[in-house]
Amino acid sequence: MATQITNGDGAASVSALNCIDLSSSDTHRSVSLLKQACLDCGFFYLLNHGISEEFMAEVFGQSRRLFELPLGAKMELLRNKNYREYTPYLDQHLDPENQVHGDYKEGYYIGVELQEDDPEAKKPFYGPNVWPAPDVLPGWRETMEEYHRQCLEVAKSVARLVALALDLDIHFFDKPEMLDEAIATVRLLHYDGQVSDPVKGIFGAGAHSDFGFITLLATDDVVGLQICKDKDVKPQIWEYVSPIKGAFIVNIGDMLERWSNGVFKSTLHRVVGNGQDRYSIAFFIEPSHDCLVECLPTCKSEKSPPKFPPILCRTYLNQRYHDTHTDKNVYTEHNS
Repeated sequence: MATQITNGDGAASVSALNCIDLSSSDTHRSVSLLKQACLDCGFFYLLNHGISEEFMAEVFGQSRRLFELPLGAKMELLRNKNYREYTPYLDQHLDPENQVHGDYKEGYYIGVELQEDDPEAKKPFYGPNVWPAPDVLPGWRETMEEYHRQCLEVAKSVARLVALALDLDIHFFDKPEMLDEAIATVRLLHYDGQVSDPVKGIFGAGAHSDFGFITLLATDDVVGLQICKDKDVKPQIWEYVSPIKGAFIVNIGDMLERWSNGVFKSTLHRVVGNGQDRYSIAFFIEPSHDCLVECLPTCKSEKSPPKFPPILCRTYLNQRYHDTHTDKNVYTEHNS
């Protein structure tokens, strides 16, 4: 890791991550690389995932068009109780112990589309999305729905490799109570030109681990993502993750760490801004609303009993979202 980047907080190493080719017929090698990555740092690159670069460019273009709208227009799309739609700058506060303000980013959540009269729509994280008007952003909804669909298929393919890496049946996570009825969310993100200063507690996104199963992250070519492979080492050592054109950066989340009994790591990461606008798109996949996340049979033994108590997916997600987002009452003045 001789490469270094100077990006607003001094020089930092660039992390060397495993690259997994999703189109490869050598499943054994893919599983081996994934397992090694999940044991080491919980991050890896995913190549040849099947989503074309042309379509990715279209998705990023539509994302930019949304964030270029006037603030008033975006606030009309403010996130609802199911965490859909727009989140303003500073709305999310991921590391309150070390951040003086919230994250210097704005975002937009898009979940699984359900009609309001669907019984499942009453559950947290389910229900209809609220879309920008088609005359304001033509083709926007269609682009995002197609991107959501394609990402879901990619995420399920990665989950099958994860199952094999944990000595489970390849379709273990395809069960209805798991990923067949997944909570799947696209989050568009825009970091403005704010220069981060870790010493002063100013970040594009504060240090955090992701809440769910796995995350697929697409980014533009502006560096900013950093990972900390060992959160318990003091002082913490942060390494940059460089973008690779056409590749996803994939990381595992808290639920997979719980499922695997801590064998696979849900790693701390953050975004450090360097004064350039940065766009990224995260796709989060979690098990179904009613899934009980508990230690997998292949990850426990007499010498290694379960480290985490069982917990319902909805309970864990609700708490983490509530803890990291601003109370919506703060924005009442924008809707009056």
